[in-house]
Amino acid sequence: MSPLAEALPRDREPAGGAARRWLAFASARRFDPLAGRLAPWFFAAALLFLAAGLYVGFRVAPTDAQQGEVYRIIFIHVPAAWMSMFIYLVMAGYSALALVFHTRLSSMMASALAPTGAVFTVIALASGALWGQPTWGTWWVWDARLTSELILLFLYLGYMALEAAIDEPRRAERACALLALVGSLNVPVIYFSVRWWNTLHQGASVSFTAAPSMAATMLAGMLLMSVACWMYSIAVALVRVRCILRERGVLAPADEARSGSWTG
Repeated sequence: MSPLAEALPRDREPAGGAARRWLAFASARRFDPLAGRLAPWFFAAALLFLAAGLYVGFRVAPTDAQQGEVYRIIFIHVPAAWMSMFIYLVMAGYSALALVFHTRLSSMMASALAPTGAVFTVIALASGALWGQPTWGTWWVWDARLTSELILLFLYLGYMALEAAIDEPRRAERACALLALVGSLNVPVIYFSVRWWNTLHQGASVSFTAAPSMAATMLAGMLLMSVACWMYSIAVALVRVRCILRERGVLAPADEARSGSWTG
């Protein structure tokens, strides 16, 4: 043995060892029990952050000088709008992995995320209408931001409808992956619409290039609600992907027995 080899700690892991361990969870047999263990923790975290976010947003944050109390819908609207876009991008990422590496679990994760993304899009549109009526004097306008967000809802619904319409799972996964990748082009349109066009919708309250245009407690409440939505999305996706694994017969009965019976 060389002196260099003797000097290295004997328990040091090879350079690619950690990566290989994580890649092993691309196997449904290994991922399923891990998802079952993690989901309750993400649900618990979602409840904690939700309680904190609602308290800060509706009890601690001050009244807005211009909009009054109606502005508090921002603590529901903005996190839902953020999650509607973020989840679709994650779906597109999983779809790309599925097409390039032929990993079925990636397709199932995209499928598991779609209903949650659609729910957040509906919440964003509905809360935006409730906010717009007292602010703009109308429930809806064919504004660039609102219209592109509505298109996002149709993309979610189209993804789920396409998946349900194709009986053969492999063909459905490929078709849905292509739709997710093409549809992801709409997300930058949503985000930059207030810059590219003259719209009624206000600009971004939080930006990576500028200081927040709101009080610190308002920002804290909005971020807490966003984390709650994020934790909830992960928890629901983990539960749903475990159900998909069983629906498609990916897990053998012996694997199901080892992974436990908790499915949410």
